[in-house]
Amino acid sequence: MYARLRFPMKTRAVYPGTFDPVTNGHIDLIERGAALFDHLQVAILSNTDKIPLFSLEERIEMLEVAVRRYRNVSVATFEGLLVDYAEKIGASVIVRGIRAVSDYEYELQMAMMNRRLSSRVETVFMMPAEAYSYLSSRLVKEISQLGGSVRGLVPPAVEKRLKSRNSKQQ
Repeated sequence: MYARLRFPMKTRAVYPGTFDPVTNGHIDLIERGAALFDHLQVAILSNTDKIPLFSLEERIEMLEVAVRRYRNVSVATFEGLLVDYAEKIGASVIVRGIRAVSDYEYELQMAMMNRRLSSRVETVFMMPAEAYSYLSSRLVKEISQLGGSVRGLVPPAVEKRLKSRNSKQQ
Protein backbone atom coordinates (compact mmCIF):
# COMPACT_ATOMS: atom_id res chain seq x y z
CA MET A 1 0.00 0.00 0.00
CA TYR A 2 1.31 3.42 -0.98
CA ALA A 3 1.31 6.33 1.43
CA ARG A 4 -0.73 9.32 0.32
CA LEU A 5 1.30 12.34 -0.60
CA ARG A 6 0.55 15.34 1.55
CA PHE A 7 1.45 18.83 0.62
CA PRO A 8 2.32 21.03 3.58
CA MET A 9 0.28 24.03 2.45
CA LYS A 10 -1.77 25.43 -0.34
CA THR A 11 -0.12 27.80 -2.78
CA ARG A 12 -1.05 31.42 -2.23
CA ALA A 13 0.02 33.97 -4.84
CA VAL A 14 -0.04 37.74 -4.97
CA TYR A 15 -0.57 39.76 -8.16
CA PRO A 16 0.53 43.35 -7.44
CA GLY A 17 -0.03 46.53 -9.40
CA THR A 18 -1.59 49.96 -9.44
CA PHE A 19 -4.54 48.82 -11.61
CA ASP A 20 -5.34 52.39 -12.66
CA PRO A 21 -7.57 51.26 -14.23
CA VAL A 22 -7.86 47.49 -14.34
CA THR A 23 -7.78 46.27 -17.96
CA ASN A 24 -8.88 43.09 -19.68
CA GLY A 25 -5.18 42.17 -19.82
CA HIS A 26 -5.11 42.23 -16.01
CA ILE A 27 -8.32 40.19 -15.90
CA ASP A 28 -6.79 37.64 -18.28
CA LEU A 29 -3.83 37.15 -15.91
CA ILE A 30 -6.13 37.04 -12.88
CA GLU A 31 -8.28 34.35 -14.48
CA ARG A 32 -5.29 32.22 -15.40
CA GLY A 33 -3.61 32.83 -12.04
CA ALA A 34 -6.81 31.77 -10.26
CA ALA A 35 -6.64 28.49 -12.19
CA LEU A 36 -3.00 27.89 -11.21
CA PHE A 37 -2.99 28.82 -7.52
CA ASP A 38 -5.17 27.90 -4.57
CA HIS A 39 -5.62 31.58 -3.74
CA LEU A 40 -4.70 34.70 -5.69
CA GLN A 41 -4.54 38.01 -3.86
CA VAL A 42 -4.77 40.99 -6.21
CA ALA A 43 -2.84 43.66 -4.33
CA ILE A 44 -3.11 47.33 -5.20
CA LEU A 45 -0.01 49.35 -4.40
CA SER A 46 -1.19 52.34 -2.38
CA ASN A 47 2.03 54.31 -1.97
CA THR A 48 2.94 54.83 -5.60
CA ASP A 49 4.82 57.80 -7.00
CA LYS A 50 2.31 57.87 -9.84
CA ILE A 51 -0.65 60.22 -9.65
CA PRO A 52 -3.59 57.91 -10.28
CA LEU A 53 -6.67 58.78 -12.30
CA PHE A 54 -8.84 56.77 -9.90
CA SER A 55 -8.68 56.89 -6.10
CA LEU A 56 -7.56 53.83 -4.20
CA GLU A 57 -11.17 53.22 -3.12
CA GLU A 58 -12.38 53.38 -6.74
CA ARG A 59 -9.70 50.95 -7.89
CA ILE A 60 -10.61 48.52 -5.10
CA GLU A 61 -14.28 48.74 -6.06
CA MET A 62 -13.62 48.24 -9.80
CA LEU A 63 -11.37 45.24 -9.14
CA GLU A 64 -13.82 43.65 -6.71
CA VAL A 65 -16.56 43.88 -9.32
CA ALA A 66 -14.26 42.50 -12.03
CA VAL A 67 -13.08 39.47 -9.99
CA ARG A 68 -16.22 38.54 -8.06
CA ARG A 69 -16.80 35.46 -10.23
CA TYR A 70 -13.52 33.89 -9.06
CA ARG A 71 -14.00 32.20 -5.70
CA ASN A 72 -10.30 32.02 -4.89
CA VAL A 73 -9.42 35.64 -5.74
CA SER A 74 -9.46 38.54 -3.29
CA VAL A 75 -8.51 42.21 -3.51
CA ALA A 76 -6.44 44.14 -0.98
CA THR A 77 -4.02 47.06 -0.78
CA PHE A 78 -0.45 47.20 0.43
CA GLU A 79 2.37 49.63 1.13
CA GLY A 80 6.08 49.07 1.34
CA LEU A 81 8.11 46.19 -0.01
CA LEU A 82 6.19 43.61 -2.01
CA VAL A 83 8.16 40.66 -0.60
CA ASP A 84 7.36 41.80 2.95
CA TYR A 85 3.68 41.96 2.04
CA ALA A 86 3.83 38.54 0.34
CA GLU A 87 5.36 36.97 3.44
CA LYS A 88 2.84 38.75 5.68
CA ILE A 89 -0.12 37.19 3.83
CA GLY A 90 1.57 33.80 3.43
CA ALA A 91 2.11 34.07 -0.34
CA SER A 92 4.98 32.06 -1.77
CA VAL A 93 4.50 33.35 -5.34
CA ILE A 94 4.46 36.79 -6.96
CA VAL A 95 2.65 36.89 -10.31
CA ARG A 96 3.90 39.42 -12.83
CA GLY A 97 2.68 40.07 -16.36
CA ILE A 98 5.06 40.49 -19.26
CA ARG A 99 3.91 41.92 -22.59
CA ALA A 100 7.21 42.58 -24.37
CA VAL A 101 10.97 42.26 -24.06
CA SER A 102 11.11 45.72 -22.50
CA ASP A 103 8.80 44.50 -19.69
CA TYR A 104 10.97 41.43 -19.20
CA GLU A 105 14.14 43.43 -18.56
CA TYR A 106 12.49 45.50 -15.84
CA GLU A 107 10.58 42.57 -14.34
CA LEU A 108 13.68 40.36 -14.28
CA GLN A 109 15.57 43.02 -12.34
CA MET A 110 12.69 43.31 -9.85
CA ALA A 111 12.39 39.52 -9.50
CA MET A 112 16.10 39.16 -8.81
CA MET A 113 15.97 41.92 -6.18
CA ASN A 114 12.90 40.32 -4.58
CA ARG A 115 14.73 36.98 -4.51
CA ARG A 116 17.67 38.70 -2.81
CA LEU A 117 15.30 40.19 -0.22
CA SER A 118 13.42 36.92 0.38
CA SER A 119 14.32 33.48 -0.89
CA ARG A 120 10.91 32.22 0.33
CA VAL A 121 8.99 34.07 -2.39
CA GLU A 122 9.27 33.08 -6.06
CA THR A 123 8.27 35.23 -9.04
CA VAL A 124 6.23 33.71 -11.85
CA PHE A 125 6.03 35.58 -15.16
CA MET A 126 2.86 35.24 -17.20
CA MET A 127 2.16 36.57 -20.65
CA PRO A 128 -1.31 37.89 -21.38
CA ALA A 129 -3.40 36.47 -24.18
CA GLU A 130 -2.23 37.71 -27.57
CA ALA A 131 -5.29 39.97 -27.82
CA TYR A 132 -4.01 41.96 -24.82
CA SER A 133 -0.26 41.91 -25.50
CA TYR A 134 -0.21 45.63 -26.36
CA LEU A 135 -2.63 46.77 -23.65
CA SER A 136 -1.68 48.97 -20.71
CA SER A 137 -3.56 51.12 -18.22
CA ARG A 138 -1.64 54.15 -19.48
CA LEU A 139 -2.85 53.59 -23.06
CA VAL A 140 -6.43 53.01 -21.89
CA LYS A 141 -6.41 56.31 -19.97
CA GLU A 142 -4.93 58.18 -22.91
CA ILE A 143 -7.44 56.75 -25.42
CA SER A 144 -10.33 57.50 -23.11
CA GLN A 145 -9.18 61.06 -22.34
CA LEU A 146 -8.90 61.75 -26.06
CA GLY A 147 -12.45 60.55 -26.66
CA GLY A 148 -11.66 57.13 -28.11
CA SER A 149 -13.52 53.93 -27.35
CA VAL A 150 -12.07 51.55 -24.77
CA ARG A 151 -14.75 48.92 -25.34
CA GLY A 152 -13.21 45.47 -25.16
CA LEU A 153 -10.08 46.82 -23.47
CA VAL A 154 -11.52 47.10 -19.97
CA PRO A 155 -14.39 45.50 -18.04
CA PRO A 156 -17.76 47.20 -18.75
CA ALA A 157 -17.92 48.84 -15.28
CA VAL A 158 -14.50 50.41 -15.86
CA GLU A 159 -15.54 51.64 -19.32
CA LYS A 160 -18.55 53.32 -17.73
CA ARG A 161 -16.42 55.03 -15.07
CA LEU A 162 -13.94 56.25 -17.66
CA LYS A 163 -16.76 57.76 -19.74
CA SER A 164 -18.22 59.41 -16.65
CA ARG A 165 -14.84 60.76 -15.56
CA ASN A 166 -14.12 62.19 -19.00
CA SER A 167 -17.55 63.79 -19.41
CA LYS A 168 -17.06 65.62 -16.06
CA GLN A 169 -13.68 66.97 -17.22
CA GLN A 170 -15.05 68.43 -20.46
